[in-house]
Amino acid sequence: MSKVAEYLQEHLIGEVMTSVDAREYFSTDGSVFKLTPQIIVYPRAENDIRKAARFTWQLAERGRSIPLTARGLGTDQGGAAIGSGIMLVFPAHMNKILTLDSNKGLVAVQPGLNYGRLQQTLQTHGMFLPPFPASIEYSTIGGAIANNAAGEKSVKYGVTKDYVRELRVVLANGEVITTGRYSKRDVNKKMGLPTFEGEIYRTIDTLLADNKDLLEKTKRENLTKNVAGYDLWSIREKDGSVDLTQLFVGAQGTLGIITEAKIETESYNPNTTLVVGHFDDIEKVGKALDAINKLGPSAVELVDEHLLNFIDKYNTNQLADVITKPYPKIVLFIEFDDMVPRQQRKRVKKVRKALEKLTTKLQVTSDEHEQEDLWKIRHSAAAILWQNIGEKKALPVIEDGIVPTDKLIAFLPKVYELFKTFGLDIAVWGHAGNANLHMQPFFDLNQVGDRQKIFKLMDAYYALVLEFGGSITGEHNDGRLRAPYLKQMYGEELYEVFRKVKQLFDPFNTLNPGVKIDVTVQDLQPLLRQEYSVDHMYNHMPRT
Repeated sequence: MSKVAEYLQEHLIGEVMTSVDAREYFSTDGSVFKLTPQIIVYPRAENDIRKAARFTWQLAERGRSIPLTARGLGTDQGGAAIGSGIMLVFPAHMNKILTLDSNKGLVAVQPGLNYGRLQQTLQTHGMFLPPFPASIEYSTIGGAIANNAAGEKSVKYGVTKDYVRELRVVLANGEVITTGRYSKRDVNKKMGLPTFEGEIYRTIDTLLADNKDLLEKTKRENLTKNVAGYDLWSIREKDGSVDLTQLFVGAQGTLGIITEAKIETESYNPNTTLVVGHFDDIEKVGKALDAINKLGPSAVELVDEHLLNFIDKYNTNQLADVITKPYPKIVLFIEFDDMVPRQQRKRVKKVRKALEKLTTKLQVTSDEHEQEDLWKIRHSAAAILWQNIGEKKALPVIEDGIVPTDKLIAFLPKVYELFKTFGLDIAVWGHAGNANLHMQPFFDLNQVGDRQKIFKLMDAYYALVLEFGGSITGEHNDGRLRAPYLKQMYGEELYEVFRKVKQLFDPFNTLNPGVKIDVTVQDLQPLLRQEYSVDHMYNHMPRT
């Protein structure tokens, strides 16, 4: 064990590990990258994290930098859950529901808590957390907060940042702060503090004031979701109140390490109605979405014929008795979860009327078991993740672009053209109500040609997304994978503001370096795996 590891084990309550097999296990996440940590730490309490951060800060002051990376269950597809230094693994100990107030709809949690376990507990109290990702059963709430995650319910309910009310955060120097919406008067008090927290509030105040016009000009108000960069737009309200929570949510552990979160929930209604429409023409899908989105659905999901044909080819019986060939060009899944049954029936009636002349087949059901069968079509996209084509595997390299909703129908054919240009099999699914599409092309990472093609495809795809006025990431965040495209998306001037934010919170660059800021494609190439697998997720069938 190294001297650093010995020191940490002496001063921390949690376990410290440097074994080769542990370091190898934590060298990958859900991304295509590999980066082996030096030390694994299983913190038992916030004080362990504070001591680790203080220690790395003091080393950095003396010229030796050791990165700190926070990790949940390793499902991150952008490479934000790997690092070369100290890996803080939360699920082992910091995995608890701390308080639950069903009257106020609030829950306080530790970051290592399994998201699915949290959701189950909330539902027994008539509550739920709507922006859950597809990986809910095998991911952590801390990871969801770090990524500002979203999912199929986000078309109605929004994203994770809309629900996080307070955070406890360990800063880079080991100082602990509590974030929340503070009044202008309270912010002025914080700005007067002689601490690192005071410096942060003073500098953020100046940055927001100096860049007010730039932020107004660069806000992507035409998008339903956008988790690229740092959310500087939501920090200060018109009344002068400030909430740094909005900055830490989606920061992927690059500004501080979250140790506790207070989260607001919504009322849960298990009695939903599902409408499934089959379309033979993409233009008709556009007309349908115009009508659907005005009715407040709780989910609007999409799969295309290419995905269905893929499933039929490689797992013939998976969709048997659920959908028949020839497959439609597009299948839409529209769900309504209104608490008042009469209101729900009214909305379903309207959407049914709107779709009758646009679809080749229309199914409407409120039966739980029938809905499960129909949702199986949408969830079949998971087969892409675990199916091999020879030596090729589906890789998450262009899987989270989002465009304005009114441009989805023009965008989709361009995606198909791009796949054909690169000689790739096409399969598309995603959140149609948000115009947030997912796709994972097949590559063999052992082949030099495929490794080179990946980066060419990334360049072309993200350029296409930006050409349509979109964002490089709607819910999975930048990580390492999309970080090189942030400057292209926002421009040099705003990117420099992002850089100043990172330098303010992390002057020695110890907090998850190589994620979000100051990353180039050239930095990524040496990190590309020689093979790709999702071994650490096989306890739960992956979903997407």
